[in-house]
Amino acid sequence: MAEHEQVREHVRVAVIGSGFGGLGAAVRLRREGITDFVVLERSDSVGGTWRDNSYPGCACDVPSHLYSFSFAPNPEWPRTFSGQRHIRAYLEHVTDTFGLRPHIRFGSEVKRAAWDAERLRWEIETARGSLTADVVVSATGPLSDPKVPDVPGLDSFPGRVFHSARWDHDLDLTGKRVAVIGTGASAIQIVPAIQPKVGRLTLFQRTPAWVMPRMDRAISGAERALHRALPVTTKLRRGLLWGIRELQVQAFTKHPNELGFVERIAKRNMASAIKDPALRAKLTPDYRIGCKRILLSSEYYPALARPNVDVVAAGLGEVRGSTLVGADGSEAEADVIIFGTGFHVTDMPIAERVVGADGRTLAETWKGGMEALRGASAPGFPNWMTIIGPNTGLGNSSMILVIESQLNYMADYLRQLDVLGGRVALDARPAAVRGWNHRVQERMKRTVWNTGGCTSWYLDPSGRNTTIWPGTTSEFRRATRKVDLAEYEVLRAAPAAAKSPAGTSAEVGA
Repeated sequence: MAEHEQVREHVRVAVIGSGFGGLGAAVRLRREGITDFVVLERSDSVGGTWRDNSYPGCACDVPSHLYSFSFAPNPEWPRTFSGQRHIRAYLEHVTDTFGLRPHIRFGSEVKRAAWDAERLRWEIETARGSLTADVVVSATGPLSDPKVPDVPGLDSFPGRVFHSARWDHDLDLTGKRVAVIGTGASAIQIVPAIQPKVGRLTLFQRTPAWVMPRMDRAISGAERALHRALPVTTKLRRGLLWGIRELQVQAFTKHPNELGFVERIAKRNMASAIKDPALRAKLTPDYRIGCKRILLSSEYYPALARPNVDVVAAGLGEVRGSTLVGADGSEAEADVIIFGTGFHVTDMPIAERVVGADGRTLAETWKGGMEALRGASAPGFPNWMTIIGPNTGLGNSSMILVIESQLNYMADYLRQLDVLGGRVALDARPAAVRGWNHRVQERMKRTVWNTGGCTSWYLDPSGRNTTIWPGTTSEFRRATRKVDLAEYEVLRAAPAAAKSPAGTSAEVGA
């Protein structure tokens, strides 16, 4: 063994990312009695998307008591829908409460991870050095790498340009002409937050969104005191929020026509604030509600009705110096451009850095569309698990429920490795992955996300929905409770005397 390999650090588990998925994995590892792990974080603090997205008005569209870990309830949530600052503080609190900081390596962006078939381990190169791991848990999340469209002439723009997830806090927007590109979840929070101070705001809207009223309120001191004194009340509150959303799932997955009632509520929400018929026409979607993400705001429409706001019902087509040209030919002058254009969801950048058993990257394997067994395991990538992987997203509930289900699967995965004993790895069988994905895609055909008549970030370039889970969170939890070894090939390191010249590993049946 080379000298540099002798001193290279080795851990049982390497977790990538310290957002909800990564911190949840770290807590679960400790609760399983596993302390030989590290959390590789590219930034200098925990929080993931709730660290990166610090734009004005940033908040969650899932109720606070449901958007938190079941094993770490928070009786102190200040609002029914909490803001970014409080969610980030919650994740810092989880980090300290469960003693995770000694395991976290800040400034350790993963540059490359390659599977060593001879030693059955992952070789990982980070910005701060290299290490090896028996198992890798990738929790980078689908909302971590901003997507900025390639707009002709953007380089000629003389003002400031940034994505909503990379907010320029040093820039004072007071009195400036600001263009916001996009009408997704971030944009509808940014627009009402900055509208009162900017000189002029131009919103470039490629596709209008369905926007429901945001039933947000402050949680009273009496409620918080009750939750502190009787923790069971926090569980009951969370359970009620969960149950309501479970009952709603069938409308999204089996009976999209039932969502007409919800559309009427959204239209009333618009009509109450937008009196101009021409503007209402611009803002009214032509697809079934739920096909794209349903947005929550009681301030977005009132902001659009203000005299210093213009809505361009077309995407940004070109930039000519300080002149922005819409796809419809309309022009607007701007001093600042803010992109609220989403993230690399179906083409996660981490996949380009992961090299599997056959020498191909995960991105190459997923070139025809993302697929993973139970949202976690891709064939040819032994002992690699993804948290919030393909077809694990939700259209109407809390992703924390999915994360905790995947943590159950991770925990049983590690138990199975212990039971098998020795230097061993599990590689998802291609047939099992195909079977799982076929069942998911068959169920997807009836859902509003596929039949609603829209193009959304849920779909990959081929039009296939590789993002959303087409069922209830209860179904997903049952599907990920245990690892079925019949769905995996069991790989064992060949004995030294039996190693081939190439150093390949031997396989035994599951």
